[in-house]
This record gives sequence, structure tokens and C-alpha cells, in this order.
Amino acid sequence: MILGQPIWKFIIDFYVIWILVFFLFKFLINNKRIFSVVLSVLVVYVVFYLIQIADIFASSLILGYIVEWLPIIIIVVMAPDLRRSLEIVWKQEKVRDDFEMGSERTKQHIVDAVMVLASQQIGALITIEKHNTLDQYAERAIMMNSEVSKEVLINIFTPNTPLHDGAVIIRGDQILCAGAYFVLSDNQNYDKTMGSRHRAGLGISEITDSLTILVSEETGNVSVAIEGILLKMNDREKLLEYLNMFMK
Repeated sequence: MILGQPIWKFIIDFYVIWILVFFLFKFLINNKRIFSVVLSVLVVYVVFYLIQIADIFASSLILGYIVEWLPIIIIVVMAPDLRRSLEIVWKQEKVRDDFEMGSERTKQHIVDAVMVLASQQIGALITIEKHNTLDQYAERAIMMNSEVSKEVLINIFTPNTPLHDGAVIIRGDQILCAGAYFVLSDNQNYDKTMGSRHRAGLGISEITDSLTILVSEETGNVSVAIEGILLKMNDREKLLEYLNMFMK
């Protein structure tokens, strides 16, 4: 008996608490904004506790209302950050066993489609899956499971068509789905005027090992988002070379 309970219960207690603390710590360090909010909340609770001890009526009453609603306010305000941090924490769990990259033909069709879309200034978002599965995004999109081809990709992103919005997810030599939506990045190192398409591409690159090709509908510029970095890729040969390195 330890602390009034059997040894096996104490062992379970120890490991459950250790696991919870470990994941909480990992969760917080992956998002500085959430970490700062948690510290602010702790300060509010400490101040509230000290004011109650000092028996200061008005301040105690006001802070009491704030403390009562604080958890709900935090969940509503920090929902996108909470979701992104959870995705980062469990990133290693979302690995496909049947990992396989696309063929040379698939690379050529992707590049051909991107160059046509860029020349016509048609916005596009094409994400190529690697080890980390993107099933959770595909499930909420329009499933296609069609062979990758230049014609299909161009048709998907043609303006005023049902599948124009959102991203195409490519798995191997297949277009897994179209119309997928990702969590937007809040990376402050990039221009704040960056559109939602680029922030979506950057966001998915921060939480998975995928590569996303973006075409701006304003300028026709081509960019690649990978590992939280956005690279301009207007040259056809440069884009193909980058795909060759990624899809080997």
C-alpha cells in the first residue's frame, strides 16, 4: 500500500500523470501563442486568488465573472491554434504504411498543368502527399481517385466550376480529392497581405511533410510550400527539379 492505495493503482497514477504532463508540455511548446495565453490565464487566476485573500470586494466580483467565463472564451478564440497544435503533436501518428510517390509521368502532368494555370492567372492549390496521410482533409472534400493528368487538373481549377475552391490532394499517381480545406498558417514572417490560398498551403506544410504548389490568381506567380517555407518557383525546369527531389 502506498498513499493508502494498492501499488498497482499508484503505478497507473504515476504513468497517466507523466503522459499527460509530457503531452501538455509538447502541446504548449509547439505554439508560442497558446503558451503565452496559458501564462496570462495563470496570472489572472493568481491575481484573483490574492484579491480574494485580501477581501477586496469590487475587484474580486469583476474578476470572478472573468474567471467563470475564461475557459469558454479561450476555447473560442484559440480554436484554430488548438487544432493546429494537436495536429503537430500527433503528426508522427499519421504515417502511411503503403507510402509511394508518383511516377515521372505524374510529375510532368503536374508541371504542365501548373504552367498553363500560371499563364492564364488561374489560382490553384495542389498538395502532394508524402509520409503523413492527409485522409482527414480528404474525407471532407470531393473524392475523385482519378489518374493525375494535365487536363483534369486544369479543369478542376477553372473558375466558376464546382471544384475550383480548395485544394487538390495527390497521392502517388492518383488525384485523391478536390475541394480540400486546410488550417491557415499564422506565420508572422510572411507578408500580412498574403492571401488565404497561400496561407492554406503554408499551413499544411507546417504540420505535415507534404509539398504544396500554389498559383496566384492575381499575378500568376508559382510558389512551393514545404516544411513551413514558401519558395517562388516560376521557372518550369526549377519546379520540375524540385518535384524530382521531393518525389524520389
